[in-house]
Amino acid sequence: MISSTKFVVKKLKSFIDLTDNEISTFSSMPSRLITLSAGREIVHEGQRAHNAFILLDGWVASYKLLPDGTRQIIDFQIPGDFLGLRSLLLRTSDHSFEAITEITIAEVSAQNIKSTFAKSPRLASAILWAASRDEAMVVEHLVNIGRRSAIVRTAHFLLELGIRLNLIGVGTKNSYPCPLSQYLLADALGLSAIHINRVLRQLREQNLMTFQKGIVHFDNLEKLIELADFQVGYLDQDEPIIRNDTGHTGH
Repeated sequence: MISSTKFVVKKLKSFIDLTDNEISTFSSMPSRLITLSAGREIVHEGQRAHNAFILLDGWVASYKLLPDGTRQIIDFQIPGDFLGLRSLLLRTSDHSFEAITEITIAEVSAQNIKSTFAKSPRLASAILWAASRDEAMVVEHLVNIGRRSAIVRTAHFLLELGIRLNLIGVGTKNSYPCPLSQYLLADALGLSAIHINRVLRQLREQNLMTFQKGIVHFDNLEKLIELADFQVGYLDQDEPIIRNDTGHTGH
């Protein structure tokens, strides 16, 4: 069984208004609970025949290593996120996962996921939504690195993190805890740590936001959104699309 589902259920319920029975079906899915310290690898690029994971607590980085030893962070996973779900359908994992804080994950086999999907098609739809939303974020990150200036991409990325965390009940609209170092942000945003430091100082001096002592605080959220031209629609979390009373779509 999955010991704690509060974060993942909050996330999935933003797409489908899951019933108590569906939540129970998900929670009772056979799994193995694993705790790892910061810096530990979960899955490495090229690994074959691995299971999927649900992040119950802590933060994870997904990344690809380049031949020169540098890395490109694809995204950061927060509680409630799935790890390696897509790779269950591929022969090998196309990227790596590493804990950046102490984490607790639930390891779930492909067979148990398939059995759960067979029992609850609506639950399967919710998990497919989660995977699709992750893909939408990766597309946005590609635009970030390819076309946005350093200050805009940094603001956009930190706004996105805040909204993702707010969905699962972590932090507030204007502030959230963030364990990311400037080196991690640099690897995610395609910048150097020195450049990240300069950009964060600019945002602070413009009274838009601060990132100090592990806390991101939006000092002027409206102007920060305007600077980043942040359009929240790609995160698709305004309200459940499928209700449990009729099963009809919402929006």
